[in-house]
Amino acid sequence: MTHASHSPRTSDDWHENGYDLARGLAAYSGSTLVAGIAKVIAKHPEANIANAFNHKQVLCKLWARDELLTSAGSDYGRIVVLGGWYGILPAMLLEDRRFTIAAIDSFDIDPAVEQVALTLNAGFGDRFRAVTADMYQIDYRGLDADLVINTSCEHIADLGAWLGLLPSGTRVLLQSNDYFSEPTHINCVSSLEEFQAKAGLSRVDFAGALPMKKYTRFMLIGTV
Repeated sequence: MTHASHSPRTSDDWHENGYDLARGLAAYSGSTLVAGIAKVIAKHPEANIANAFNHKQVLCKLWARDELLTSAGSDYGRIVVLGGWYGILPAMLLEDRRFTIAAIDSFDIDPAVEQVALTLNAGFGDRFRAVTADMYQIDYRGLDADLVINTSCEHIADLGAWLGLLPSGTRVLLQSNDYFSEPTHINCVSSLEEFQAKAGLSRVDFAGALPMKKYTRFMLIGTV
């Protein structure tokens, strides 16, 4: 049996092909997250979802999810994710049946990402909320969060000052990196030890490094 030949696809076909592929993967896997990605491709063609869900982003988030489970347990009333972007990490956590999570709030300063995050996480109903806000202006005491996640500490000019806004005893998951050549990374760290010193957590349940091709990602799980 021979197959009909097809002319090469152009870049203009990306969204149509990507939508079809994501829908197929969602049907095959039963993944609410992948179904959400298909909806984003269809509804928000301007969103850079391919970058948000590239293999490096996914590996770092899988690492965070698995170490969180091992180091801090599975049950959470409310998780707050800062710099949540399109809400990939919240979706990965909400979809993981090993966890029992009542709600996740995803905060980001960019108003353009809120609707995209809501579309991606629509399948989780009222367990997910996207909020446009500056992390320096949030009333953390009013959030009543069991866990605060910030995987973009390289973007924070003074990590210690920001952590000082959180109530004492707040559990946190933090990530940074040594990718100094990226212009938007204003506060990278050279080592895990430097990251620990800058964070100054009162308790550290996990400290580790994940080597990537161009940089190493560092992670801390503990309490302020």
